[in-house]
Amino acid sequence: MRHLQGQRAALGGYLPQRRRTSAALPMPGDEPFRRLLEGSGERAISTTMAFVQLLKELVRDPGIGPRIVPIVPDESRTFGMEGMFRQLGIWSSVGQLYRPQDADQMSFYKESKTGQVLEEGINEAGAMASWIVAGTSYSTNDVPMVPFFILYSMFGFQRVGDLCWLAGDIRARGFILGATSGRTTLNGEGLQHEDGHSQVLAGTVPSCRSYDPAFGYEVAVLIRRGLQRMYVEQIDEYWYLTLSNENHTQPALPDGVEEAIVRGLYRLSSGAATPSGLRVQLMGSGAILREVMAAADLLRERHGIASDVWSATSFNELARDAAACERHNRLHPIADARVPHVAACLADADGPLVVATDYQRSWVEPIRAHVGRTMSVLGTDGYGRSDTRRALRRFFEVDREHVVVAALKALADAGHIDAAQVTAAIAAAGIDPDVHPPWTR
Repeated sequence: MRHLQGQRAALGGYLPQRRRTSAALPMPGDEPFRRLLEGSGERAISTTMAFVQLLKELVRDPGIGPRIVPIVPDESRTFGMEGMFRQLGIWSSVGQLYRPQDADQMSFYKESKTGQVLEEGINEAGAMASWIVAGTSYSTNDVPMVPFFILYSMFGFQRVGDLCWLAGDIRARGFILGATSGRTTLNGEGLQHEDGHSQVLAGTVPSCRSYDPAFGYEVAVLIRRGLQRMYVEQIDEYWYLTLSNENHTQPALPDGVEEAIVRGLYRLSSGAATPSGLRVQLMGSGAILREVMAAADLLRERHGIASDVWSATSFNELARDAAACERHNRLHPIADARVPHVAACLADADGPLVVATDYQRSWVEPIRAHVGRTMSVLGTDGYGRSDTRRALRRFFEVDREHVVVAALKALADAGHIDAAQVTAAIAAAGIDPDVHPPWTR
C-alpha cells in the first residue's frame, strides 16, 4: 500500500487537478524574427509563406523549438510546409511502414516515431483535439507545449467552432492560423472555402485574441508577443491569425509601431496635404489593406484629396479595448476617463473614415461609436464565389474603386464636394449603381 500510495502521489494525487502555472519557456532571441522584420526586398511572398518561414526558424531554436507542435490537417503542401517533413518528420507511433508516393522528391512524406509534425489527414476536429491536448499540457503535465494549428481558410472556426469554445473554457494556450483566408483572396473555390467570417466567430471566444495581419512584420510582432504572454507571463489565452495566399513584396517593420500592432491599429502612412485642403482617413486589414493603399493613390491622383492610411490588425481587440474603457469610466465616474485606443489614434486625424476588409461588416461595426466621425464600412457580406481576386473584390465592393467612391460620398455628405463628382467617379470606375447587393446574389 505504501508503494501504491507513493506512486499515486508521484502522479499528482487521486483526483485530477489543474496547474494554473508551469515552468516558463525561454523566449527565442531576435534572430528567428529578423527575416520578417526586415522585409522581403523585391521578392513577393504571401503572409502564409511568411509565417511558414518564421515557424521553420522557431523550430530550430534550442530553447523553444523542441516544444513546438505543428499541426496540419491534410494541407501541408498547400501551405508550403513540406520542407518540415524531412526537417522534423511526421509523428507516427509505428514509424514509416510504406514507401510514400513522393519518395523520389527532396521533401518526401517522412513518418517517424520521433517526428514533430502532426499531419492529421482531412480531420479538422481530430487536429483541433490534438491542439487542445498540446495547449493544455502546461497544466496537465507541467510541460508547456506550443501548438501551431494551421487551418485551410473557412475550415477553421467555421468547422471546429465548438472545440474553439472548449479550448477557451479549458484554458488552452497556443496559436491557430487561418491560412489562405479571406473571402476574395482565396480565389476559385467558391462558398465552401472562402472565409469572410472567422474573425467574427473568433470574437465570440473571450480568451481568443484574433488578428488579420497584412504584412510579414505584423505576423512576426504578433507571434513574438503571443509567445511572451502565454509562455512567459503565463496568461490563459490563445491567438488566432488569419493569413493570405496573395503574393506581394513585404515591407520592413516601421519604427515604433510594435505596441500599436498588438493593440489593433496604427497609422501606416500620412499623405501630404493637397491644394484642395481635403483629407480622408482610410483603414484596412489583411489583403484588403493593399486595396486601401491603392485607393489613397487614386484619391490623390484623380481628385486631389489627401489620405491617411491605417492598418487595423484587429477590430476585435479594438472593440474589447473600447468596451473595457467604457466599463472603467462607468464605474469610476470621478476618475480621469480612459480613452479607447482607436479613439486616441484618430484624435488628431481629419476627415471622414472609410474601412474596408475581406470580412463581414459586423466585424468592424463595434468601433463605430468610438471613431468620432462619419464612418463607411465595406465588407464581404454574402456567400463566396469562384472568380479572380479582382472580380471578387469588385463583386463584394471592397476594391480600390469602391473605397474611392465611399470616401468621395462621405466628403459630399459633409458638403466639401459636389455630389456630381461622386456620380462621375462611379461611372468612370464602371460600377453599376443599380446592381443587387452582393449578399442577395
